Amino acid sequence: MQEVLTERDEHGRDLRARAARFILHPLTQRTIIALILANAVTLGLETSASIMARWGGLLVALDAVFLWIFTVEIGVRIYAFRGRFFRDPWGLFDLAVVAIAWMPATGPLAVLRALRVLRVLRLISMIPRLRIVVEAMLHAIPGIGAVGLLLVIVYYVCAVIATKLFGPSHPEFFGTIGESMYSLFQIMTLESWSMGIVRPVMQASPQAWLFFVPFILVTTFVVLNLFIGIIVESIQTLRKQHDRAEEARDAARAAETARARAEHHADAEAVLREIRALREEVAGLREELARR
Repeated sequence: MQEVLTERDEHGRDLRARAARFILHPLTQRTIIALILANAVTLGLETSASIMARWGGLLVALDAVFLWIFTVEIGVRIYAFRGRFFRDPWGLFDLAVVAIAWMPATGPLAVLRALRVLRVLRLISMIPRLRIVVEAMLHAIPGIGAVGLLLVIVYYVCAVIATKLFGPSHPEFFGTIGESMYSLFQIMTLESWSMGIVRPVMQASPQAWLFFVPFILVTTFVVLNLFIGIIVESIQTLRKQHDRAEEARDAARAAETARARAEHHADAEAVLREIRALREEVAGLREELARR
């Protein structure tokens, strides 16, 4: 669930509705994104000893200002959306990132100071297209898990074969199942696979290419592309769901507007009928007075 303006938020005049409209206004969103990028720059500059020696005080002060701004933003969002904020996973993510920055970074918790850079990850929650990509990857985890299990099975079978075939001549690559699986992983990534592993093996076993070439074709060009296909399909499915949800929200808003107009029109007609009835009553009284 994403934070969106409801009918009450759009037309309400209370402070919560105004806060919701303010925090979701495009200008406010673009300002927060700009501040996140600026904070990312300052955090990067803090890694330079020479820059910290000259501008360290300013960078630390700017980082504190950014943290306070992000904290106020989170507070406004919680105030404006209340329970809706805590039902939004992205809202909880932003809250966790900002909360980590407030934890004391001294003593055993000094490592948390480095986690301040996690604030840069808030760009994912602020930019809709990035949210779709991350949500699609999470949505694709079951399919990726199935492909991963298939890849593990292929690795294990090929590792057993490679250990038996090439272990005696090249124990540094295929001496054990673990070493064979690591060597096969290097071959799958195509990192120095030919000159580093396969050609030395082929000096002792000239027909070894009959094993390695099909392994590369299956793992690198088939199984790994399955990962890409699953993620792409998940992105397309999720984008369609977002589009349908947006259309449903627009239709609901249009229906609410039409209902409000219909009620207003019905109220106006009722008032006109009352006015006509009063006019007729007044006209009747005038006629009665004229007869008297």
